[in-house]
Amino acid sequence: MEAEEQMQQNGDTGSPSPMNIATPSSAGGVTDSAIPVGQRILHDTDPIQVNIDVVLESAPEELREGLRQIVLGHNVPYFYRPGCSSDVPYIWQVGFERSADIPSGSYEARNIARGGPQPRVLIRYSRAVDAFRALGQVLTAARTAELAVDGSSDRALRAPDFVISEKAQFETLALMIDCSRNGVLSVPNVYAMLRNMALMGFNMLQLYTEDTYKVAGEPFFGYLRGGYTQDELRAIDDYAFSVGIEVVPCIQTLGHLGQILQWPRYAGLRDTNEVILSRLPETYALLEKLIATVSAPLRSKRIHIGMDEAYGVGEGRFRSMFGAQEGTAIFVEHLARVHAICAKRGLRAMIWSDMLFCLAAKNNALYAYYDQSNNPADALSKVEGIPPDVDLVFWDYYHTAPEIYARKIQQHRDLGCDSPWMASGAWTWSRLWCYLPFSFESNRASLTAAKSPEGRVASFMLTIWGDEGNECDFFSALPVMLYAGNHAYTDRTEIDPAFMENTFSAICGGSLGDWMNASRIDDIPQDAGHMDARSQLPSNMSKWLLWEDPMLSFMSPQYAALDLETHYTQIADRLLDCALSSTNSGRSAVPGRPNSVRYPLNRLLRMPGLLARVLSLKCHLRDKLTVPYRAGDRAALLQVVETRLRPLIEAQRELWLYHRSRWHRIYKPFGWETLELRYGGLTARLQTMYDRMVAYSLQQSGSTLRRSRAIGVAAGISRHPALLPQRSRNPSKSGDIGITAIASEVPDLLLGESSSAINSSVPPGPSMSTDEGSGLSVGAVPAWLPVTMPDSDPAVAGSASSPPGEPVATVSLGWPVTAVATTAATTVAMVTDTSAVCAFGNLAMTTANQPEPTMTPFPQHNFHHHPSSVSSNSAFNNSSNSHVTTINALGVRELGGEGDFWLQPAPLLPPELDPLAGVPSGIGSLGEETDDIIDSIPELEEDLHCIYENSHTSLLLDYGRVTAPSRLG
Repeated sequence: MEAEEQMQQNGDTGSPSPMNIATPSSAGGVTDSAIPVGQRILHDTDPIQVNIDVVLESAPEELREGLRQIVLGHNVPYFYRPGCSSDVPYIWQVGFERSADIPSGSYEARNIARGGPQPRVLIRYSRAVDAFRALGQVLTAARTAELAVDGSSDRALRAPDFVISEKAQFETLALMIDCSRNGVLSVPNVYAMLRNMALMGFNMLQLYTEDTYKVAGEPFFGYLRGGYTQDELRAIDDYAFSVGIEVVPCIQTLGHLGQILQWPRYAGLRDTNEVILSRLPETYALLEKLIATVSAPLRSKRIHIGMDEAYGVGEGRFRSMFGAQEGTAIFVEHLARVHAICAKRGLRAMIWSDMLFCLAAKNNALYAYYDQSNNPADALSKVEGIPPDVDLVFWDYYHTAPEIYARKIQQHRDLGCDSPWMASGAWTWSRLWCYLPFSFESNRASLTAAKSPEGRVASFMLTIWGDEGNECDFFSALPVMLYAGNHAYTDRTEIDPAFMENTFSAICGGSLGDWMNASRIDDIPQDAGHMDARSQLPSNMSKWLLWEDPMLSFMSPQYAALDLETHYTQIADRLLDCALSSTNSGRSAVPGRPNSVRYPLNRLLRMPGLLARVLSLKCHLRDKLTVPYRAGDRAALLQVVETRLRPLIEAQRELWLYHRSRWHRIYKPFGWETLELRYGGLTARLQTMYDRMVAYSLQQSGSTLRRSRAIGVAAGISRHPALLPQRSRNPSKSGDIGITAIASEVPDLLLGESSSAINSSVPPGPSMSTDEGSGLSVGAVPAWLPVTMPDSDPAVAGSASSPPGEPVATVSLGWPVTAVATTAATTVAMVTDTSAVCAFGNLAMTTANQPEPTMTPFPQHNFHHHPSSVSSNSAFNNSSNSHVTTINALGVRELGGEGDFWLQPAPLLPPELDPLAGVPSGIGSLGEETDDIIDSIPELEEDLHCIYENSHTSLLLDYGRVTAPSRLG
């Protein structure tokens, strides 16, 4: 069926979605199976077939600037950018017209040039926000047309014949973003949120700021917290206005003020640590200053003054100063005073409603708020009451039954509030990725109740909170925002999963099925998706697994029966594949079109992918270590340490680096210190665990561990994945190139298992280089595990000088580099076309005439060696030495996308197991110049000294192909 015919068969509203299929289920989410039979799937490599050309010159003045910002700034592949070359075969022109014939809250979009050479879509609207919502639906129609095209007809793209019309179910559709729990969105990222909001149909933004805004004469507001300045708030308001969105200040005027009340300057204003002292004149002088400050740069005449969770109000210093009084009376009196301040400035106030219910029930727990039998109308009848022009915001993020919401909405009306707000939540708090399944379930229930005849509210708000340090990327809530937007523009109760998939791809630039898969990091495999109508606290298992102490592992008994390793490995493989495919790595972008990837937003899936990789290694770790420990098998324990714990340390480091990079990309820098302390604690505990386990396994004291000899190998590094042998969504699967050693030199304990069994346990190590995180991952498995026994290679045998007939063992690392370990006089690495040229040797590298090697800066040009160019009597000529850096180490590991590199210590082996134990180093001291350089890098000093002073081999790295300078230079 043609796309436009599908659009016309969706009922009276003419919506492009049938919207009559069950909401995405919590168990499986939106998957490919949700796409209608006969509809093909668009993969990330499929070229874009249609561009949307927004005619800015003829657009109404009220839309022009907003349209320009969206077309030029929104990272989705469908927009035609003026001045950019394009080979997209179909272009739809889009124009706009404000029309008195269109009811408020509605729009209509249709192709008015059906028989012409080029489609021309006209959008007629009544409110600016509806025009932007309509543009988002035209993007969706373009994707739907792509799906409808088959080999026999392109009519859906060439001559689309559709009518799209929707009607908003709410006067106000708001988004509230928490900017007070460490993470303060940077201004450019507020703009990015606003663009998404406009295309989804939101017309209000509230930035929740407890103390994260600057106040003249109050230096502790925003102090070391990244507070917004007046200029920043004014710029945000201007940008939002251009896309039809109202910015409303959202602050606190009673509770949640601990960040300010902690300072001695405000000690006299404390009731409790979190609650400000009501009835005190100085309190209201400060609150008036706050309200004036936060409202001044904004156009809106509305303000959210908070007052939620003010637990203990009247129970602290208030009681000692004014005596014991009933909590509801104190609350209502304070509300009246703050309301008067707002009214004086012409501001209409709204508050969170929970304290009215909790104080009436004399119970601070959420149970009192959601108790269906708790109606505070009786308690309020005994006091003066709530000012009639104060709006009550009912917030409930926990239930999945619409009738629960409907009854509580009615209780708000019983309090005298004729038009309460309904607020639901995208589950971003207390976790590292938004939990989409439960967010969909709870929002479906609240939106259904809010639209029902019994509930019928005029304003709906979606909240994004960042409790417990704001570990979560707020952009992971985009699917929930879109779900709320789609629900808010239909009177139906269900949203078609295929429609959600198409709108998410067209408006946000991501694949919803992949994003749903990311939510599985918090699923419990045997109990995934279990929901009922009671108050819910969805699992945040990934958070607990990440931060739990690895040695104590107190959660391990709770998941002992679950196969979490397989669960997280599968998630990591898929998400890292998706993230890599969204970065244009290994393939050319369309000239002049930086966003030619179909799913550019999928790059954000790297965060949950890296997290899943860490959890796949960390889960069951303690159990795997205790088995050989209790059996007294030190060799087996060492093998677990090197194949499981060591890769975990590296994977955790990569997660930290990416999280750090992502944080600084979307938030202001303040607040990251809280999360970095968590990563630092985990890093220290993992390293202590590693050191103690190795010490026990090798029966050495911890003080001698770092000076143990290491297998000498060479590892080259290439920064960009485009240099890999072939493009792969998981480069570690595209032809492993190994490190080769003589089989007789490899310890027997490493050859005890079959190569297939060992190789099957190697976790993939995806290699990526994007602008948002760490670059190449050079593999998580130590150089001496696992070992395979390939047929002897003449080239290898020749360069390694191995005994005749001696089989060669290849160590598979997943690195794009090959090196040779040997006891011969000179050995040069076998160079692949993707590795930095590298070599190592021993006696022949130090001759009487050879200058003492020192650490040198990276060369600015390429330098290559070939095995045939090196003799056994001379390592390299003088020009060679000027282009190489001599370092005794296992290899070089790239850090976080900033051009930093660090030396990766070699796996530790006792002398009796070291195949190179009898080989003289021949390197001597690296010299005072090297000592000075290393001493200037305190964070690397200990590791570097221990490596180069005590290794029995040396490593020559040609840095000519490394694309970034190094701090080590």
